[in-house]
Amino acid sequence: MQNFKDLKVWEKAHHLTLSIYKVSAKFPKEEVYSLTNQLRRASASIPANIAEGCGKNSQADLANFLNISLGSANETEYFLILSKDLNYLTEEQFTILSNKINEVKAMLISLIGKVRTTKHPNL
Repeated sequence: MQNFKDLKVWEKAHHLTLSIYKVSAKFPKEEVYSLTNQLRRASASIPANIAEGCGKNSQADLANFLNISLGSANETEYFLILSKDLNYLTEEQFTILSNKINEVKAMLISLIGKVRTTKHPNL
């Protein structure tokens, strides 16, 4: 088991989620139960799955939850593109959030590789 709060990728994913909640609060009210909700849920799923994986007892389980987290990161990236194309995000907001999501994705890919190749329970 690993303390998820010690992982930089969890910290970055958590801060990304906070940023997404902040910017999506200004989305049109008719989007509350659709795009706003989907974007928030996808982004929150990234750190949540990292946390859940860290609570598992095997490296294989951790790698699986990190993979799920990566899928949620890709989903979040798409919802950011859609939000920009619908003019719910400014170009600047989109660029900042895109950079953050791409950094999280790169960190997840790296960590997944590390988890799959190491036998040591503490990363």
